[in-house]
Amino acid sequence: MTLALRFDNSYARLPDGFFTRLAPTPVAAPRLMAFNRPLAEELGLTDIPDEATLAAIFSGNTPPEGAAPLAQAYAGHQFGGFNPQLGDGRAILLGEVMDREGKRRDLQLKGSGPTPYSRMGDGRAWVGPVLREYVVSEAMHALGIPTTRALAAVATGEDIQRETRLPGAVLTRVASSHIRVGTFQYFFARRDLDALKALSDYAMQRHYPESETPEDFLEAVIARQARLIARWMSVGFIHGVMNTDNTSVSGETIDYGPCAFMDAYHPGTVYSSIDRGGRYAYQNQPGIIAWNLAQFASCLVPLMPDEDAAIKRFTEMVQAVPDRVHAEWLTIFRAKLGLTSAREEDERLIVDLLTLMAEGQADFTNTFRALATGRARDQFTDRAAFDAWQARWTARAEGEPDPTGLMTRTNPAYIPRNHRVEQMIDAALEHDMAPFQRLNDVLSRPFEDQPGAEDLTRPPLPGEAVQATFCGT
Repeated sequence: MTLALRFDNSYARLPDGFFTRLAPTPVAAPRLMAFNRPLAEELGLTDIPDEATLAAIFSGNTPPEGAAPLAQAYAGHQFGGFNPQLGDGRAILLGEVMDREGKRRDLQLKGSGPTPYSRMGDGRAWVGPVLREYVVSEAMHALGIPTTRALAAVATGEDIQRETRLPGAVLTRVASSHIRVGTFQYFFARRDLDALKALSDYAMQRHYPESETPEDFLEAVIARQARLIARWMSVGFIHGVMNTDNTSVSGETIDYGPCAFMDAYHPGTVYSSIDRGGRYAYQNQPGIIAWNLAQFASCLVPLMPDEDAAIKRFTEMVQAVPDRVHAEWLTIFRAKLGLTSAREEDERLIVDLLTLMAEGQADFTNTFRALATGRARDQFTDRAAFDAWQARWTARAEGEPDPTGLMTRTNPAYIPRNHRVEQMIDAALEHDMAPFQRLNDVLSRPFEDQPGAEDLTRPPLPGEAVQATFCGT
């Protein structure tokens, strides 16, 4: 039995230089660890096979009928340094599925074996990063933040070598597409203007059909990315590796490696073990997305009829990106305080609260959630300072239609806290999937108070704190 999916593989119809056609490398003993049935139904699956068949399909052993497996080529700036050839080093795009609403969705396997872009790697992934991306990406979706999704996680029955021997796994990821800023950079670096134009035309038609020119395209991508970064910051999310090859032109969060949600608030927080200089710290994300979009804009300049005029116009657009992120940030953080109207003093009110939180190491998620219940004072060591701030906030919120309801809808009670994710991975390594299943269930309803799940709101104890996360490649 196979999957009755409606494949229409448009990316595979682009010129061969965009990718390398190859099948996933089979694994020894695939075993289904997790399967996202609600997402499968969105994709149009009504007759779901048994677990053994699902494991065979989503390990890559038996790709579904209609798939056109390939590894995509792309380049990218990694921590500011340009690499002209990266590509899918451990991933295979199975193809594109038309879902129940007629939307085109990529189906990709991560950890599916070596490709021509593996750069001496084995092309595999181990259980930890696979389950981390599954949990975190699905949590982001439940939070209403554009993201890739997780369809399945399969254990391979094979160990892979990292610092130690670790059990292998494959993740099936669903995305609007896997076209990145780095995809454009790949052809720009080669001065292949025909391919660059073909890619631009394709991406506009797929994601921004209202766009008619490269300038329209740039504007559309900027708008989505500005909104995305502001939404990350509104839940304390730190991507960790905001390289240009990890910036999707569709405006989705992509490539969950050393990512994390803050516990105690501090704007300089970094979790990535490889980000020693803090390039991708929480507070730097607006500036970094502007930098990444500048690289994207450079790729579009040769497609404009007047390159000098394009450089001037695109520079203005990119320089405005931090302000656009800030405008989105201000709107979202107003809502986090229960405010729907806009006043000039609102930014000062928000910044002063965040300053108090940083000084007192208040928990980011719990503080904002507690504002709706009147218990936020407990999060602060300097309670007199918080009382003074609260008096200003109370006066500002007077006359707002439903501040408590808005705050409850905007401030989640549950996030995938690092220590809980690590505990879940440790349990899975002992073949106990109950913590994984519980996390996914609770995180699927992040804005609901869920009796019996209060422990998942607790910040880490000193011995539980996760100081760094890793890419898992």
